[in-house]
Amino acid sequence: MLYIVLVLVLAALGLLVTALITASSLWAWVSIGLSVLAGLLLVADWLRRRRRSAAPSAPAASAAPAVSSPEPEAAETPADEEQTTLIPAAGDLGDPADTPDTPDTPDPEPAPEADASAEAETKPDSDPGVEETADADVAVLADIEDEVVVVDEHPRYHLRTCPWLGTRDTIPIGVGEARQLGFTPCDRCRPDATLVAAHR
Repeated sequence: MLYIVLVLVLAALGLLVTALITASSLWAWVSIGLSVLAGLLLVADWLRRRRRSAAPSAPAASAAPAVSSPEPEAAETPADEEQTTLIPAAGDLGDPADTPDTPDTPDPEPAPEADASAEAETKPDSDPGVEETADADVAVLADIEDEVVVVDEHPRYHLRTCPWLGTRDTIPIGVGEARQLGFTPCDRCRPDATLVAAHR
């Protein structure tokens, strides 16, 4: 069946090329017809295989209720025993000297702030905060042509010595141009404060 479908698809491809070369729509329609016929054969083959696989499982399913009911219970019992042997009791987990005397005391939960800071440290691609810049400093920055660096796909500009940059690929750009393009100053290296202080 699959060989027939393969031959039909190859014939349809040949007729499509013929239709393109001769500019005849008849060959294109014949090619479409052969493709549809190949698709129908694939669907018919799939349905035939599906019915075949469903037929043997139906007698097995009808034979399963005929089995006596005590037998499934017997099958469940070894599974329960196996599970209890695989999972040790709480006292069998280690040396009794290592277990605490008061098992009812819950473990103290870490502070949510510590979780947030640890989460921020584990995300290397998280952007640093935005440095707050005074309006007077923004006016000074407009006249400065010093160079800062940006990282592609990140909204902050940085000094070359910023620890957040690490080994990231940087793009040098003027601070005025960076601000015009919508980049904001990094809160870690504080480029605005550093450049304004250098030019005052």
